[in-house]
Amino acid sequence: MQMQMQMQMQMQMQTQSASGSLASRPSASPLARVIQRGRRGRHARLVTVTVVLGALALAVFALTLMVGHTFYGPAQVMQVLLGDTDSEAAFTVGELRLPRASLGILTGFAFGAAGASFQTLLRNPLASPDIIGVSGGAAAAAVVGIVLLKWNETSISLLALGAALATALAIYLLANRRGFTGARFILIGIGLAAMLQSVISYVISRAAAWDMQAAMQWITGSLNGATWERVLPVAIVCLLCTPVLLYTGRSLGLLELGDDAATALGLRVNGARIAVILSAVVLLAFATAAAGPITFVAFMSGPIAQRLIGPGKPSLLPAGLVGAVLVLTADLIGQFVFNERYPVGVITGALGAPYLIFLLTRMTRSGGTA
Repeated sequence: MQMQMQMQMQMQMQTQSASGSLASRPSASPLARVIQRGRRGRHARLVTVTVVLGALALAVFALTLMVGHTFYGPAQVMQVLLGDTDSEAAFTVGELRLPRASLGILTGFAFGAAGASFQTLLRNPLASPDIIGVSGGAAAAAVVGIVLLKWNETSISLLALGAALATALAIYLLANRRGFTGARFILIGIGLAAMLQSVISYVISRAAAWDMQAAMQWITGSLNGATWERVLPVAIVCLLCTPVLLYTGRSLGLLELGDDAATALGLRVNGARIAVILSAVVLLAFATAAAGPITFVAFMSGPIAQRLIGPGKPSLLPAGLVGAVLVLTADLIGQFVFNERYPVGVITGALGAPYLIFLLTRMTRSGGTA
């Protein structure tokens, strides 16, 4: 009897506590509920688009492993991935197609994420690393290393890496005089890109015939000759730099509001900007050192991803996945659609040039916004 009375008292206290907490909780205004529904809808769309793009990238990756002069089914490919070294597919899939596909998906992801970082930071869809000269710095250094210095492949990759970093640093220092502005950064980058292109043209004009092919491969961007020695550095950099870029996603959202507004909201503007630029340039530099400046991937990935997820959310991860799909698909097209085989950079260039014209036309009609 005593126990029943104690249980009834506890239930009454819990009921009173619950009703009190509900009564004390302020009811959300209609405007707040609309904002919360909008945020949940944008987040759900971001997650859905990211999952779909990830699945699409894996599907194209698997197709790259299966398709070639000899077709291997999913079961044969899976056996090779699980360590089979005795089957007929072991050499073709494991030694040739797997390094090429791995290099394609990693470099595409790196170009896409780096391009979206620059475009978001500078609030301009034209602010792609291959437009403002960062990729051009790596290509110019590689051409000098091949034609004039006669260096080996490892030294050329290191030279291209250092040149990309030095180019980005030079643009930042020149643009940061008397305060940083995105428009000044882009204009200085375009001017520097033109200077680097003239260096490339001059060095190519002095190249011997046997150096011309290697230099053109560097200028165009290609997955030919992919090896695990090229894949491993890009994979490590993607693993290290991608979390940094994702962590700085909130900073990018604040930087889009302008320096004054970001500072008022408590953001250390210069530190956040340097962290974003450094991470993006390192991604871009290692990808360029491994496969050359695959044109227009960094330029196209960010706007495509932004249109898929809608405004209000950073598009770094979706942009990286779009870049991976673009590079793998372009490589398949370049290898098997035409009678001649073309480097992946030729296909992405053919796709990117019309997109650049479309984007410029759209910006002109909308008064400067994409």
